[in-house]
Amino acid sequence: MPTKKKPQVTAAKKPAGGAAAERRRELLDTAAEVFAEQGYNATTVRKIAGHAGMLAGSLYYHFDSKESMLEEILRTFLDELWDGYDTVLDAELGPRETLEALVTESFREIDRHRAAVAIYQKESRQLAAQERFTFLADSQRKFEKAWLATLERGVAARVFRADLDVRLTYRFVRDTVWVAASWYRPGGQHSPEEIARQYLSMVLDGIAVHRAVPEESKESLHT
Repeated sequence: MPTKKKPQVTAAKKPAGGAAAERRRELLDTAAEVFAEQGYNATTVRKIAGHAGMLAGSLYYHFDSKESMLEEILRTFLDELWDGYDTVLDAELGPRETLEALVTESFREIDRHRAAVAIYQKESRQLAAQERFTFLADSQRKFEKAWLATLERGVAARVFRADLDVRLTYRFVRDTVWVAASWYRPGGQHSPEEIARQYLSMVLDGIAVHRAVPEESKESLHT
């Protein structure tokens, strides 16, 4: 008598709507928090199921593996990130305005997908070596290209300092933005837009060209 196999439905194939879609979203949110806290390798389907208040076998009704869950978590985050980034880049703003908009979009994504950002920060280099997760390396190359081009435009336009090391600046901006996922909590005292504004005021004072104050303005300061 053939052995009955438990149903396996991959993240990409299972249609979901209504209550099923909401439950699926809840499970992915739970999995993201567990992955972010315990690390991908240390996380098992059983652990995710336990945090979701269900048996491991029941989780297989929604996803065929923890790899499927992680892939959907990261793809959802990156797809939304690039929807926002592409809108900014297509607007053809000036380099300073582009940088400000990219930073603001980044903080909005941390607000929406804090756990996914934390996973991406900790795990992407190791995961990208696996064929299933090569999209992480592709996104990273695209990300770097967009930010470097913006900084280079700013230097060329004399909006940013001529002595700026754009690659070093890119790494600094990238790391200091995304590290916020380690402390940011949605619904806190400051909105993502306010955090971005405060962050930009600190960063841009360091990389922007400082314009000379006109003599008449100097005189007004002393009157």
